[in-house]
Amino acid sequence: MAAPALVALAHGSRDPRSAATIKALVAEVRTMRPDLRIETAFLDLAKPSFDTVVDRLVKAGFDEIVVVPLLLTEAYHAKVDVPSVIAQASERHPSVKIRATAVLGHEARFLEILDERLRAALKDARVRELDALVLAAAGSSDPLANASVARLARLWGAHHKLPVVAAYASATPPATGEAVRAFRAQGRRHIAVASLFLAPGWLPDRAAELALEAGAVAVAEPLGVHEAVARTILARYAVGAVELVPV
Repeated sequence: MAAPALVALAHGSRDPRSAATIKALVAEVRTMRPDLRIETAFLDLAKPSFDTVVDRLVKAGFDEIVVVPLLLTEAYHAKVDVPSVIAQASERHPSVKIRATAVLGHEARFLEILDERLRAALKDARVRELDALVLAAAGSSDPLANASVARLARLWGAHHKLPVVAAYASATPPATGEAVRAFRAQGRRHIAVASLFLAPGWLPDRAAELALEAGAVAVAEPLGVHEAVARTILARYAVGAVELVPV
């Protein structure tokens, strides 16, 4: 009996860098579990769509599918879009079991990736010590999603013993530029920004632009392709696969 297929379901973007990064991340997952059937799908703005991938898997004979949402917060896309596309697919294929796992979320190990990306960004900054940190994220109309980013920011700041604030690229203040300017108003000059985004795109670009205009000394790249993210995807899959087993 074949193991359930794994569908890594990303939001999608018109920016081709985003889809390329997501597909490279899923390729990393495949290297870790070559025994699994692993597919990439997107909710919107990129191909292949979730429907296309599910149809492909059903045609290949899979009757169990575990969907891992490549999302960093439990916001609208996780609560509405993902269940919606799964419900539609289940209606088309009533004999197929399709289960979504929890989102990637904010794993503590992701802080290590933030540090790696930030060290790379600081190489050319010629700054010996930082005065403050900003954690840039997409932002959401869901206050609980924003609160989870703020909690991660506090944890990250406590680790470095530096003041830190969460900033958002949309939906809620402060924007990254506002956060940097607020620190500069306190007399802090060496402010670095980490990007809590999974992949490049318009939102992380805008967050970086505003931060640099406001005087940030460096802005890190998004999490991107990393072993820790790939292992988190597989950890979510493992839980979902167990939940498919009838009691």
